[in-house]
Amino acid sequence: MPSETVTKRGRPGYDQQSVLLIAVDVFNRHGYDATSMGILAENLGISKSAIYHHVPSKGDLLKLALEHALGGLEAILEQPEALSGPADSRLEFVLRQTIAVLVDRLPFVTLLLRLRGNTDIERDALERRRAFDHKVAALISAAREEGTLRQDIDPRTVTRLLFGTINSIVEWYKPGGSLSPQRLADDVITMAFDGLHASA
Repeated sequence: MPSETVTKRGRPGYDQQSVLLIAVDVFNRHGYDATSMGILAENLGISKSAIYHHVPSKGDLLKLALEHALGGLEAILEQPEALSGPADSRLEFVLRQTIAVLVDRLPFVTLLLRLRGNTDIERDALERRRAFDHKVAALISAAREEGTLRQDIDPRTVTRLLFGTINSIVEWYKPGGSLSPQRLADDVITMAFDGLHASA
């Protein structure tokens, strides 16, 4: 008997990753709470039962998406450049890498930043995000103590403004445009560390 390739049920060409990508786009456009499995099925062009072949629930799609965003961010803090050296150098590395992850995983990070905390999955993700933010804030404080960052601005203000600037990227940055991810990171770092005044 000739061997046959076993294919998944549902519309050809879909696997869990492609379902996830479309689901994240729908979550970002309509909001997670407002997105039903019916809306997802309509956007995918498959039946609801076909979606369940790939994931057990809408919550599982959310969990997979948030893990993609958070896993990328958390991995930054485990890299050698984030763990040793002067605090300002570690801070710059972490901020650059955060921008890189944001650009590379833009839809996933967008979803993370728009969470409302209405489910256990969302609350867990928000807690992990806060833990990441606290570690970056600790780097800011360490750089202040080392004397490499100015002392006259409240460190909480610095932290909020840095995150506000970086998080805003999801609202306006268009991948593939004239502004490359590298130039974007350079501009953010230059503005954050050197300010807007022209060099004397």
